[in-house]
Amino acid sequence: MGDALQLHALPSLDEPTLILAFDGWNDAGDSGTAAARFVCNELPMAPLAEIDPEEYYDFTVNRPTVVIGKDHKRRIEWPSFQFQFASVENRCDIIVGVGSEPHLKWRSFCDDVLELAQRVNARRVVLLGAYLADVLYSRPVRVTGFSHPPDALGALGIEPSGYEGPTGIVGVLGDRLRQEGIPVMSFWAALPHYITATPNPRGALALIQILTRYLDLPLDQTRLTTAAADFEVQINEQVAADPDLSEYVRELKKREFAQ
Repeated sequence: MGDALQLHALPSLDEPTLILAFDGWNDAGDSGTAAARFVCNELPMAPLAEIDPEEYYDFTVNRPTVVIGKDHKRRIEWPSFQFQFASVENRCDIIVGVGSEPHLKWRSFCDDVLELAQRVNARRVVLLGAYLADVLYSRPVRVTGFSHPPDALGALGIEPSGYEGPTGIVGVLGDRLRQEGIPVMSFWAALPHYITATPNPRGALALIQILTRYLDLPLDQTRLTTAAADFEVQINEQVAADPDLSEYVRELKKREFAQ
């Protein structure tokens, strides 16, 4: 086992599914990480492993934080990538990994994730992300993605992504897992680029709806659905109060209807 990958436990898991999300470039509106953390909050998760940040993070970019605990003692919390696990009765075992996109040594970081996947005999990996696009904020959030094998998206009615250009750790990790023959499903929520409010629970909800359908996870989505509805009301008010933004949205609607 590599020095950076630190296992806290090695439970007996039955071909678990890894769900991974990264703060930063891959995560418009914090949608991917919010969806992953929602899964963690809804299931009885326990610590599994972490990737030591020393090799992978620039601490002048993603700084450690000072925390004062209940014992009134100060401690340093370092950026890291944490894994938790849970067993969903009569369905599947789940491992969720959440943390910041690494700044350095992406190929070595992928080695660590791959090592964990192999150690637990993972059945598949699901990657969650979100991007900014020229989409109407009032429409249901569109989810695209990529998969290995390539036809896996079709069963979910998801359009494959046609994106070409710069990529983040999600794209690099997905390609590495594909090369190693590990089934990969990557879901991406498209969020309006002209709405800067973060977090965006509508994006997280769209990812959770796809994820729960794909994995048959029994998650109560009420809290997230309510947050998404409240967010939409706030955005409606924001657009209505801004003449330039309102005009832009009207033009966007015309373009959509003309297609």
